[in-house]
Amino acid sequence: MLVVEGLRKSFGGLVAVDGLDFRVARGTILGMIGINGAGKTTVMNCLNGIYRSDAGRVLFEGVDITHWTPHAIARAGIGRTFQVPRLFRRMTLLENLLVPMLKSGESDAALAARAEHFLTRVKLHVLRHNFAEELSGGQQKLLELARVMMFEPKLILLDEPFAGVNPALCKLFIDEIETLLAAGTTFVLVSHDLTSIYRLSGHIIVLNQGQKIAEGTVEAIKRDPVVIEAYLGA
Repeated sequence: MLVVEGLRKSFGGLVAVDGLDFRVARGTILGMIGINGAGKTTVMNCLNGIYRSDAGRVLFEGVDITHWTPHAIARAGIGRTFQVPRLFRRMTLLENLLVPMLKSGESDAALAARAEHFLTRVKLHVLRHNFAEELSGGQQKLLELARVMMFEPKLILLDEPFAGVNPALCKLFIDEIETLLAAGTTFVLVSHDLTSIYRLSGHIIVLNQGQKIAEGTVEAIKRDPVVIEAYLGA
């Protein structure tokens, strides 16, 4: 579904992503791990158009989307959540879910019903008339996921969804990811929570200083001496 070839992004003299290649098969979860500063979030920002890459290309379902705008990429079927949720803080939960559907052409009643459905799935329906800023950090991440689910993307980019989330909400988030996966949704998952990423991902790539240093199954990554050295030192 997703092919990344020779992706490069620099900021002045700092090369944040350096010639990265990877593929994501349809209906799978690709895990992306690495220590702080490895380039993971920069990759995600290039994938959904927030950053314009310096070199390389991104193919989504065979179409080159390398320098598309974020809204065009979203319309193509790629959703995104952020390490720090980007919500409309002074809008209600319902209103937050309706924003991406403003030009969908669907009726207000149909959209409201869909929004309530997804809020129910993430256990936030009772708070639907509250402002987003009233939610806990973990609830805000669930709200952001529900907002992405509103336009039924084929691929979802998840950037540190479990960071700062209590265990109960983390389980709810994982359950929802597994439900979406079973329904055919594809994911790229960035996380420092190795327990969760090992549970969810069928394939993992490891970044260090903007380069891919390892790729493979969970068991292969756990045993890879290069990965161990990058995380723990020689």
